[in-house]
Amino acid sequence: MTELTPGNRLTLLKNGAEYFPALEAAIDQARREIFLESYIFESDTTGRRIAEALKRSARRGVTTHLLLDGFGSKSLPPSLVGELRAAGVQVLFFRPDVAFRLRRHRLRRLHRKIAVIDTRIAFVGGINIIDDMDTPGQVPPRYDYAVAVEGPLLAEIHHSTRHLWGLISWFQLKKRRSRSQRTVLPMVPRGGVEAAFVRRDNIRHRRDIEEAYLEAISAARKEVIIANAYFLPGRRFRQALIQAAARGVRVVLLLQGRVEYFLLHYASRALYGVLLDAGIEIYCYDRSFLHAKVAVVDGRWATVGSSNIDPFSLMLAREANIVARDAAFAGALRDSLWQAIGAGAHRIAPERWKQQPLYSRFLAWASYGAVRFVMGMAGYARRYEEA
Repeated sequence: MTELTPGNRLTLLKNGAEYFPALEAAIDQARREIFLESYIFESDTTGRRIAEALKRSARRGVTTHLLLDGFGSKSLPPSLVGELRAAGVQVLFFRPDVAFRLRRHRLRRLHRKIAVIDTRIAFVGGINIIDDMDTPGQVPPRYDYAVAVEGPLLAEIHHSTRHLWGLISWFQLKKRRSRSQRTVLPMVPRGGVEAAFVRRDNIRHRRDIEEAYLEAISAARKEVIIANAYFLPGRRFRQALIQAAARGVRVVLLLQGRVEYFLLHYASRALYGVLLDAGIEIYCYDRSFLHAKVAVVDGRWATVGSSNIDPFSLMLAREANIVARDAAFAGALRDSLWQAIGAGAHRIAPERWKQQPLYSRFLAWASYGAVRFVMGMAGYARRYEEA
């Protein structure tokens, strides 16, 4: 069971328009220490803006750490990395060798998006350091969420980011460059929200995020709303949703309507038929790119984070979500999701889905088979499908 810590204040942030000003302001107010982790860090207007804030913090003596994924941030110019390091920002890359091979360690990426500033405030969510408007050939902005966290939960978030930084520093023989300081964290309540920091790694927390979802879905009595960019759940997750619908729970999925990654997009559609037959509502968001990974259950339980419901997030990547049990926070997220459904999504009608042409069915199942093949080559296909 997911253990929740009381006394927190959570602030829901929608899209980069709300997230990046809050992040930049927190960085500029830092006095001791910053940890920032991101899968993608682009050298666009937003990336440069955050990079300048990090450089300002380092120049005034703040110990500033930037941990990026070697694949997701592979296009970050060395010149910008050099500028950051010259200013005093400590920069490391998680698995910098990005050569493509179907080996499980090559597929294990740092996909979580976390910032911790002075153990005063943290940000956790799905938003990379990339401009919302940077969507070539598509309609911007991306649709995504992050959450600002204040209160006792910061202790666990800080410990996780500090531990991972130290681990990567040690593996890359840069231990001497890591000047991270031990900080005593006062467990001071900042609000009334019960929340948990739920992460996924490849050692002690392999299924924590999935189990948090399953626990909430199994306890649902009225409504489950899940918004997910890449939705390809294993058997146990699918059965939990189907069983919830069978006992009268309204189950709503808000999924990607635009094609970003061809394989995952069409593979997820192979599962639509069985979900629709169970009475589950599926809405495709096509107003812009959907990048969110959030859920609300019964208007009281909510999660915001980086983890998709697909094999790459739930079996391979390092991910991080915030789980909260609070009517006000969950209600705000629920209202935002229903607004997005009403303004930018279309519902898939079960009758029309059954009448789709043969080539569409073939494309979906061929893509699903390809994803299973990739997972099989990495040694995870059976474990994921049986999970």
